[in-house]
Amino acid sequence: MAAASSSSRALNAILPLIGSGQAYEAHQKARTFAARYAKSSQYDTAIDVLFQSARELLKAGQPGSGTDLTAFLLDVYESKGEIVTDESRGRLTQLIALTGPSGAWRKTSIDKCIAWSAKHGPYPAGDPDLHHYVGELLYKEGAFDLAESHLLAAGKRDSARILAQMFVDWSEEGGSPGIFALRGTLPYLQNGNILAARTFLAHFVSQYSSKHSDLVAVQEPIILVGKTEDERDEITFTNDSVLNFAQLAVRTCQRAHGEKNKAIREAWVRLCGTYQSKGGIVAKPEVRRVLTELSELYFAIPPPRAQQANPFGDVMSAMFGGAAPTASPARRVIAPATSAPALD
Repeated sequence: MAAASSSSRALNAILPLIGSGQAYEAHQKARTFAARYAKSSQYDTAIDVLFQSARELLKAGQPGSGTDLTAFLLDVYESKGEIVTDESRGRLTQLIALTGPSGAWRKTSIDKCIAWSAKHGPYPAGDPDLHHYVGELLYKEGAFDLAESHLLAAGKRDSARILAQMFVDWSEEGGSPGIFALRGTLPYLQNGNILAARTFLAHFVSQYSSKHSDLVAVQEPIILVGKTEDERDEITFTNDSVLNFAQLAVRTCQRAHGEKNKAIREAWVRLCGTYQSKGGIVAKPEVRRVLTELSELYFAIPPPRAQQANPFGDVMSAMFGGAAPTASPARRVIAPATSAPALD
């Protein structure tokens, strides 16, 4: 309330200009007032002025001015040391939505918002809720290629469900279900997110088979994996071998225990060898390299000595907002899952 009352003088001078079509003058006044407040460390007041001015400019169809004030808002966030909260994120999601899909204005704002959230939140790839919001927004607008990386980076259960539905929609334009299954499954596994991988696959298989009844194998639609009662798990056996591989890969990684469980390690090696021997996408160098990485992460199987750079991994890193590694990263180890997660 204090910030709102302090900013009322500035906003009373700015907002009427927008209403009367004087967007440039309003934009300049907003910058002047905000700079003055920020210089005197009245950060909350500067934030309120910038947010309300940017919002009204965007509503008035001024994406350039609105985006500029959004960037200024993030600069004030930076000066204040604003952390990611529902309130600080909420201002940004409103502005992102109002910017609209035309031109490069929205991408500029999204990139800067994600970078701020990565620096001032606990998630190096950016705030999951922010990624989820952006991914869902882009999906609803039909920008599947742009939405994909955000839904993967979010890693939330709802994000995985949306990603599955989006890939089903996208597959209508061409492409086998197995290819889309790998695109959703492998990045989640690389991040150690078994729950997201399982959620994605369950919804992808369900939604895809509802549109393509010939996907599910007629004779044995459900198979059980795991020897004991506690380990029992179901997968839907399909007529797409790559989709079957993706389901089995997730279940096997879920039961991994590094080098301690030799039976699961051997099962992983047999699984990869069996499906790679069939050729196709699982045998492609890009996928082989990812599977080699998963072998080390989950099963403590060291990569071949002559292991080269991982371009697919670099692409994944770039998708999540990071740069390609310039040196060998420290070895990562994925903690084993203790039980199968529920998919409610």
